[in-house]
Amino acid sequence: MAIGVYFHPVSMNAQQYNDILRRLDAAGAGAPKGRLYHCCFGEGNELQVFDVFDTQANLDAFAQVLVPITAAANVDPGQPMVSPVQNIIVGT
Repeated sequence: MAIGVYFHPVSMNAQQYNDILRRLDAAGAGAPKGRLYHCCFGEGNELQVFDVFDTQANLDAFAQVLVPITAAANVDPGQPMVSPVQNIIVGT
Protein backbone atom coordinates (compact mmCIF):
# COMPACT_ATOMS: atom_id res chain seq x y z
CA MET A 1 0.00 0.00 0.00
CA ALA A 2 1.26 3.48 -0.88
CA ILE A 3 1.99 5.97 1.88
CA GLY A 4 1.61 9.74 2.01
CA VAL A 5 4.28 11.83 3.70
CA TYR A 6 3.57 15.42 4.73
CA PHE A 7 6.43 17.70 5.79
CA HIS A 8 5.66 21.03 7.45
CA PRO A 9 9.09 22.54 8.13
CA VAL A 10 9.53 25.12 10.85
CA SER A 11 10.59 27.48 8.05
CA MET A 12 11.54 26.85 4.41
CA ASN A 13 11.68 29.30 1.50
CA ALA A 14 12.08 28.77 -2.26
CA GLN A 15 15.85 29.29 -2.15
CA GLN A 16 16.25 26.59 0.52
CA TYR A 17 13.87 24.24 -1.32
CA ASN A 18 15.77 24.67 -4.60
CA ASP A 19 19.07 24.12 -2.76
CA ILE A 20 17.71 20.85 -1.34
CA LEU A 21 16.62 19.75 -4.83
CA ARG A 22 20.10 20.51 -6.23
CA ARG A 23 21.77 18.58 -3.42
CA LEU A 24 19.41 15.61 -3.91
CA ASP A 25 20.18 15.56 -7.64
CA ALA A 26 23.92 15.68 -6.91
CA ALA A 27 23.51 12.75 -4.50
CA GLY A 28 21.63 10.75 -7.14
CA ALA A 29 18.36 11.01 -5.20
CA GLY A 30 16.49 13.62 -7.22
CA ALA A 31 14.04 10.95 -8.39
CA PRO A 32 14.17 8.41 -5.57
CA LYS A 33 13.06 4.83 -6.03
CA GLY A 34 9.41 4.39 -5.15
CA ARG A 35 8.38 8.04 -5.08
CA LEU A 36 5.12 8.26 -6.99
CA TYR A 37 4.31 11.92 -6.44
CA HIS A 38 5.95 15.09 -5.13
CA CYS A 39 4.40 18.48 -4.42
CA CYS A 40 5.84 21.58 -2.79
CA PHE A 41 3.34 24.28 -1.89
CA GLY A 42 2.97 27.41 0.19
CA GLU A 43 4.37 30.94 0.17
CA GLY A 44 7.33 32.86 1.51
CA ASN A 45 9.05 31.03 4.37
CA GLU A 46 6.16 28.59 4.80
CA LEU A 47 6.76 26.07 2.03
CA GLN A 48 5.52 22.55 2.74
CA VAL A 49 6.00 19.23 0.96
CA PHE A 50 3.74 16.26 0.26
CA ASP A 51 5.14 13.05 -1.23
CA VAL A 52 3.66 9.66 -2.01
CA PHE A 53 5.91 6.60 -1.85
CA ASP A 54 5.06 3.06 -2.87
CA THR A 55 6.48 1.50 0.32
CA GLN A 56 7.79 2.46 3.75
CA ALA A 57 11.11 0.81 2.87
CA ASN A 58 11.64 3.13 -0.12
CA LEU A 59 10.72 6.16 2.00
CA ASP A 60 13.19 5.04 4.69
CA ALA A 61 15.97 4.68 2.11
CA PHE A 62 15.25 8.16 0.75
CA ALA A 63 15.21 9.60 4.28
CA GLN A 64 18.79 8.41 4.79
CA VAL A 65 19.83 10.83 2.03
CA LEU A 66 17.27 13.57 2.68
CA VAL A 67 17.86 14.18 6.39
CA PRO A 68 21.54 15.23 6.13
CA ILE A 69 20.74 17.35 3.08
CA THR A 70 17.96 19.28 4.82
CA ALA A 71 20.30 19.87 7.77
CA ALA A 72 23.01 21.19 5.41
CA ALA A 73 20.42 23.54 3.87
CA ASN A 74 19.46 24.83 7.37
CA VAL A 75 15.94 23.41 7.13
CA ASP A 76 14.30 21.65 10.06
CA PRO A 77 11.69 19.45 8.34
CA GLY A 78 9.90 18.82 11.61
CA GLN A 79 8.29 15.46 12.31
CA PRO A 80 6.73 14.19 9.08
CA MET A 81 3.19 12.87 9.14
CA VAL A 82 3.11 9.45 7.45
CA SER A 83 -0.15 7.72 6.66
CA PRO A 84 -1.48 5.03 4.30
CA VAL A 85 -2.92 6.38 1.06
CA GLN A 86 -6.53 5.40 0.52
CA ASN A 87 -6.91 6.74 -3.02
CA ILE A 88 -5.13 8.79 -5.66
CA ILE A 89 -7.11 10.65 -8.32
CA VAL A 90 -5.05 11.93 -11.24
CA GLY A 91 -6.49 14.67 -13.44
CA THR A 92 -6.52 14.33 -17.20
